[in-house]
Amino acid sequence: MRKLIYTFGVSLDGFVNDRDGSIDWAEPDEELHQFHNDRYREIEVSLHGRRLYELMAAHWPYVPASASRIERDFAKLWTEKPKVVFSRTLTEVRWNSRLVSENAVEEVRRLKADGDGTMEVGGANLATSLIPHGLIDEYQLFLSPVVLGGGTPMFPPLDNHIRLRLAETRHFDTVVMLRYLAV
Repeated sequence: MRKLIYTFGVSLDGFVNDRDGSIDWAEPDEELHQFHNDRYREIEVSLHGRRLYELMAAHWPYVPASASRIERDFAKLWTEKPKVVFSRTLTEVRWNSRLVSENAVEEVRRLKADGDGTMEVGGANLATSLIPHGLIDEYQLFLSPVVLGGGTPMFPPLDNHIRLRLAETRHFDTVVMLRYLAV
């Protein structure tokens, strides 16, 4: 069965973007960007919600040749990586992507059962629709030293606790990574 990882930069107060939807406060430095590139190479399929897909699709396919080597590397990785985009409003997707407009929970269950690699979910709204169904196997939080005071929370309100086991911590110059496994 495929493993599903929820990875996101998060503020100290638990938000993945600020009240205006900006993630500028979480821009990775070179060390962290390289780590994300290396991590992304190991991902078999990337799951995107509409907002994240639109954000990524507006930027990564158009990275100029003058961009850093790390940015050009990620642009190539992102455009080539198989992606499943979940949206009820988009009518088409590009860059090795497949569009799913119905029942994200059932599609993710099918994707998990259909292999033994690793998938990641990107987009807080998509992830929070999967969390209550126990579909996330691992949480990777990249904790930034900033308090936003509002925005999109990383986790939805839940009826039940989710038990996690700390599997790894890693210190970068700009963030601390906390990696938790669902138990």
